[in-house]
Amino acid sequence: MRKIDLHMHTVISDGTDQLEELIRKVREAGIDLFSVSDHDSIRAGSEMPALLEKAEHAPAFIRGVEFSCKDELGKYHVLGYGYDPDAPAINEAVEHGHALRMEKTQARLEFLKEEFGFEFPTEEIEALLARDNPGKPHIADLMIKYGYAKEKSQAISDYINKKKFRSMHIQPEEAIRSILASGGIPVLAHPAYGDGDDLILGDEMEDRLRYLMDFGLAGVEGYYSGFTARIQEEILGLAEKYDLYVTAGSDYHGKGKLVELGDTNLDDIADAPAGLHRFIEDVEILER
Repeated sequence: MRKIDLHMHTVISDGTDQLEELIRKVREAGIDLFSVSDHDSIRAGSEMPALLEKAEHAPAFIRGVEFSCKDELGKYHVLGYGYDPDAPAINEAVEHGHALRMEKTQARLEFLKEEFGFEFPTEEIEALLARDNPGKPHIADLMIKYGYAKEKSQAISDYINKKKFRSMHIQPEEAIRSILASGGIPVLAHPAYGDGDDLILGDEMEDRLRYLMDFGLAGVEGYYSGFTARIQEEILGLAEKYDLYVTAGSDYHGKGKLVELGDTNLDDIADAPAGLHRFIEDVEILER
């Protein structure tokens, strides 16, 4: 096992690849171990093993999920790996996350109509709300389709993000403890990135990790497609200091982002620190 990518998304959340399509692309990218970490959903974790059984030369797989969290101290994306998909705690957490996501989607649609006069056909709204986990990128796609915006980033920054929410988020404590209660490993995704363009470094990052560790956070995403050498070095240093697990992920979304599968800034796990090797030893890996 040399190449891994433990952070990617499918059509179940805000990616563009179907599960079967993703398996083919993962194999073509030469990835030996992968995980699908769709937002507020464990559907891929439940369905992927059966699909891998049918696939030729299938890579090894780890069940994953990504919770979008926020509390009075900030915004966090918490990854969960190797959980039991039948455990009540993880199912309750994703159901809560999905319910909040649906409320926010409907509120955003109403806001765009009231504030800017953006309206969409009923069948388009019904199709949007029928998705597993609709979110800002899907609304942005509709805005582009009907001429309200030229590109996705503009639709989100200039219009969708104008709608603010105070308390419609999963708390990081809930996400972390639900992952632990389901036999999984909670990991902080891209630790240097907070809300919007916020960059978290130095003492602020360390305080953030210590705060989440009090809830049971066990690891950090130390290798990530968007990290500079300085950010990566700082995160890996904190992982070593606090004996945290280390993971590597691209945050691939298919056509939704300009990120390629396997683009984790880690070419070979042989070069990775002990925290990543411990993670691979301790997490549940599903192999053919």
